[in-house]
Order: sequence, then structure tokens, then C-alpha cells
Amino acid sequence: MPQVPEKIGKYKVVREIGRGATATVYLAENPHYPEPVAVKYIRFDDKVKDEAKWNRRLLKLLKAEKAVASRLDHPNIIRIFDAVIEADEAYVVMEYFPGESLERYASFERLLPLHRTIGIVFKCCMALDYAFRQGIVHRDIKPANILVDEHDNVKITDFGLALNIGKKVETDSTFIMGVGSPAYMSPEQIKGYPLNQKTDLYSLGVVLFHLLTGRLPFRAANPAQLVYKIINADPPSVSQLNPDVPEQMDAVIRKALEKDLYSRYKNGAEFAKDLAAVRYKIVDDSLVPADTSRFKALRKLVFFTEFDDIELWEVLRLCAWRKADEHVTLMRERDPDQRFGLLVEGRIELSAQGRKVFDLEAGEVFGEDGWLDAREHARKITVVTLTPIVYLEINPAALALATEEVQAHFRKEVTTVLIRRYATLAQTVAQGKEPATRGDYTATGGLDLQLLDD
Repeated sequence: MPQVPEKIGKYKVVREIGRGATATVYLAENPHYPEPVAVKYIRFDDKVKDEAKWNRRLLKLLKAEKAVASRLDHPNIIRIFDAVIEADEAYVVMEYFPGESLERYASFERLLPLHRTIGIVFKCCMALDYAFRQGIVHRDIKPANILVDEHDNVKITDFGLALNIGKKVETDSTFIMGVGSPAYMSPEQIKGYPLNQKTDLYSLGVVLFHLLTGRLPFRAANPAQLVYKIINADPPSVSQLNPDVPEQMDAVIRKALEKDLYSRYKNGAEFAKDLAAVRYKIVDDSLVPADTSRFKALRKLVFFTEFDDIELWEVLRLCAWRKADEHVTLMRERDPDQRFGLLVEGRIELSAQGRKVFDLEAGEVFGEDGWLDAREHARKITVVTLTPIVYLEINPAALALATEEVQAHFRKEVTTVLIRRYATLAQTVAQGKEPATRGDYTATGGLDLQLLDD
């Protein structure tokens, strides 16, 4: 473990409070200032071949942060007191804020109460509005760069990527192509277009979406797909992803994430005004903790192996949790019903025309035939409980509102179940049947065709 220095410049180091890929942050004391400070310390190393270019970039970011700091004095923006840049090291001295980043609250099981989330983002709106009036665009708004304490005091930090819009791009030392975090970037930022305050408001809209739902509005398997979705796709409805969020918030999110700059919020004050209107309509501020016992029960099932945590929480919100006693008929042949189930506990029997077909145990899907039959939507199987059971009831109408990822997982897993059962039935039917016709088998496993002359 790296040794903690006793002093950095004139600042006495108390302890390490954070460490990243490029810098270490220390709690320190200033002999001429009564309050503790935070010192972000970077040591350059040009001995490594690839470090020189990276160090020059860091140097540019530090100079940008120093330049921006002299222009910003707002209660919701971290103050910077000093910045020292030398040949082999550099450090920035800033206000010490004993909070933690919003990353902690960006997962579904740790979501903040709605009124707190709105209050935090409201303060960010006003801070960004102030920064823009000073000619500053942050360009890297994300949960990691927003600090909050237990009293919901908020501080936006890390203005190292900020753009001074009062300068020409050619001479602006803060202009660096490709800055920012891709998932939170605005369409115009990804395209490399000129930026104004609306890019920060878009990124803040993504943060708000993340804090309300526990997931990002645009998700993809690779960066190219993510870029495509940010530029072209519409975000899902937050009220559908989290039923605790009022429908009025959908309009706020849509406006914040508008791809058309002219339709997006024109400034932070306008964004904040709409948030205040939603907050005013919230009657019940109480938070009901998520039921983690049901989440844990689903997480154990093989069916949900490829679902990530936020997708599993989404499944719980979309589906109904049911129980049934022994010898109860859950589904009957020829019933026109598309709902299907997934057995969580217990055993059930599938039958057709009064004859037993399968016994199923926990983790198995049942009744999916009514969902997959696009013509008749009628059941082909009867389902009866053999023991008391717990099961998840999936309504296709609700599943249609799920995210693309969840729908794709369901289609894949249900298809896998059908193929496996078809193979089992084929093996059963084959017993006692006449021998199959034998054909020639090619080395490639394909068809060996031969053209015959007339």
C-alpha cells in the first residue's frame, strides 16, 4: 500500500480519503485556514513510454480546473482554493465535503425516496444554471461527480473537463475532444458538435433517470450500439420502470433528454421549475423498502441466470407474485389466456387430453404456449399443482412494456425451455416405434447432392 505523505506543499496530510486511476485525494490541514481541506494529488511519471502523453493531458485538465475555479462561487459547487503545477507533481486544494457520490444511490435496491432525489437534482439544476451564467459548461455530469451528505447538501465537483464558452475553441486550453462519460453524453457531445449549457442539462436528465429507476435510459452490449441508441432511440418511461414515480415525471425526463436542442430545457432554472412542480404534487414521501426476499428467490433460479440485477428488479415490478394450494387447476386446455407462469417453489403437473405429460419443479416456466401462439392465443396444456406452490405470473401486456433487454431474455429463455421439452418428448415418442430410415452421412454433415443427366 502506498505510503501517505506527511505534507503536500504547505498542507499537512491527515489521511487518505480517496484514490482513482490518476490521482489520490487526501484530507489535509491548512495552517492559515481553520477548516480542513481536500488535496487532489498527482505525481507525473515520464519514465514510462506511454505516460508522457497522458501526463500532458492531465496537466491540461488541472490547468482547466484552476482557471474555472476562479470564476465559480456557489453553495452547490465544490470550491477550489489553490492549484500548484510543477514538473514532477501537481495538486489541487479544494473544499472538504464529508459526503459521498450519487453512485451509491444509482442501483434499484438503494434508490433514495422520490422527494429527496428531486431535491438533489433541483440543486444541481440551479448550480449548473449559475455556472453557465459564468460562461462554464461542465461536460462530465454523472453520479460520480455529484456529492451528497446525509442532510442532502449537494456539491458538484470535478470541473477539470469544463468548457469555457467565452473562448475560441482554437485557443481554449480546456477543449479536449472525446471528454465525458459515454452513457451520460448528450447526442451533440457524441457527434462532436459545439456545446452549450443544454449538454449539461441532458446529462443531468440521465442522472435523474438513473436515480429514479436504478438503470440508465440507454443500455447496449457495446459502445457502438450505445452511441446509436443515444442518437436515435427514445428512452423508456420512468413511471413504467418504477411505479412509485408519478407520470408527471415522464414529461420532465422526456424534455431533459430531447435530442432536438430547441425542444430541450433552455436553462437549469426551467428544469428546476418543472421538478418543483412534480415535487409539489407528491403527497406521500414515505419510502417502502424493496422486498429483497423475492429478489433473492428469483436470483437462485437458472431461468434468470443471464438477467442482471436491475433487470431482475424490473421483472418483480412487472409481474405478480402468486401462491396456490395443492391440487389447484391453474390453467386449462383451450382457455383463451396468454398469461404464463414461472414456478418459484413447489411442484406442478402438465397434462393434455387427460394424460400426464410432465412434472415440473422450481425454476420451470409453464403456460407459455398461450403467449407464443400468435394465432389462437389458446392453451394446449392443463396445469395442476401437486404441492402448495409459489409462482411468478407474467402478463404479456405488462411484459410488452418492459425494456428491450428483459423482453429479449424472456424470449430466449422460454425458447430454450420449449426446445428442451420438444427433445424430451421426441425421445419418449420414439420408444416402441419402427426403426428410422437410414441415410448416407457426409463428412461435413451437410447434403451431398448429385445432378443427374436426362
